[in-house]
This record gives sequence, structure tokens and C-alpha cells, in this order.
Amino acid sequence: MGPFVWLLQWPIRALILLLVARLPLGVEMASFPVALLSAVVIGLLGTLLIWPLKLILGPIWAVTSLGGIISPVSFLFNWLITIILFGLAAWLIQGFRLRNGLVSAILGALAYSVLSTVVLRWLGLEIPFTRAMAAATGVG
Repeated sequence: MGPFVWLLQWPIRALILLLVARLPLGVEMASFPVALLSAVVIGLLGTLLIWPLKLILGPIWAVTSLGGIISPVSFLFNWLITIILFGLAAWLIQGFRLRNGLVSAILGALAYSVLSTVVLRWLGLEIPFTRAMAAATGVG
């Protein structure tokens, strides 16, 4: 499937965003087209900002996780990055709103991450981050 997995993931992630908006988390999504755009923007922001965010947060992560030995700390930093991407997408896209600000960003990002992982893994469409980065950068 290769690069076409991204095309299959796109509408699924949009549906997951609509599902997250139905939960009482303070995430509002105006329509399916807004959800499609939001899924693309979250993905693009993740691709463009993952390295700068990891560079900024890296020293704090290295100290608090003992260089990655304490995996719950690594999970929290990855979740923090997801919260930032989720909040940025809501800020950029009209029709995607976080009614309760940071609380909605935290809860919405958690729900989006968990549901995306479960659904995409169940469908066999999950791409490990390292493979995705290798494909995006042309390395590997």
C-alpha cells in the first residue's frame, strides 16, 4: 500500500475527529469538510513541527525520562506534542473550536490519539512514526 495508506487514513481520521466532537470534551467541529481539513492540517503540522518541538522539548524530556528509560514520561511528551498540534489546528481552522481552551485541547488530543491508534491498528492502516518519517524524508 505504501504512500496510499495516508489517503486511506485521511477520511478515517476526519470521522474520528467528528466522533471526538460528539463527546462532552468541549471540541466542536462544524462539518465533515472541516473535519477533513482538520485531519490534513494536524498531519501537516505534525510533519512540519515534530522536529522543532522535539528539539525544544528534548532536553527536558531527556532529564525527566532519564534518556527515554522511563517510558511513561516519553508518552507524556508525545501527548504534549499532540496537544500542541491539536490546539494549533483548532486555532488555524474556522469551524474547529476548543470551547474550554486548554482543557478541551488536552481531552480532545487524548481522545483523538487513542481512537486513531485503536481504529487504524484495527483496520491495519497504522504506520509507525519511524516508517512515516523515512518515507517523508526519502531516507531508508
